[in-house]
Amino acid sequence: MSVLIIIVKTIIIYLLVALIFRIMGKREVGQLGTFDLVVFILIAELVAMALENKANFFFSLVPALVLVVLQMIISKISLKNTKFRRFIDGKPVVIIKKGIVNFKSMVEQRYTLDDLLLQLREKDVRSLDEVDYAILEINGKLSVFKKDDKDKKAYPLPIILDGEVEFDNLYSINKTKNWLLDILVEKKIKVDDVFYAFSKNGELFIIKKDNIEK
Repeated sequence: MSVLIIIVKTIIIYLLVALIFRIMGKREVGQLGTFDLVVFILIAELVAMALENKANFFFSLVPALVLVVLQMIISKISLKNTKFRRFIDGKPVVIIKKGIVNFKSMVEQRYTLDDLLLQLREKDVRSLDEVDYAILEINGKLSVFKKDDKDKKAYPLPIILDGEVEFDNLYSINKTKNWLLDILVEKKIKVDDVFYAFSKNGELFIIKKDNIEK
């Protein structure tokens, strides 16, 4: 294989990888969802195999290109469909609520006590009793809110995300579905029209979809 051919192949692969990063959006590797990460690893392996293939370089790139197209389609669907997005990426899970560890959620996420303690140490938390809330994000990172945080009472819980009611969060603030619906009726807003609604200090703040720049 001549040096010129190697250079051309390398340039093509570089452009393909750049395209993949562009499609996945401006996120760090640590912020990628499980599906994105799997696709990225598969594509990296496929382009490496294509570089080593002396017989038909472009034919070897076909599987990688198919994955790129598939990723584009799934990304578009995920942006428009909350249920599909949660099926692919999952959703944040409350591991510690008001200082109490939710072992049921840990089992469902296959998240061990060792995992929890490790990530708490990374947040400079020495003991579980220092934690008020801990949320396992979709990228596997742990968001921690300590009991001694001055603004802990102001921690906003999402109640509606992209037209879908977060009932676990609603019930955690001791509010009911009727309470939420009464507020929406009073404001003449439908659940489907809400992009993001959150509770802060007992008050509901609403951002409508038509207020979002498209």
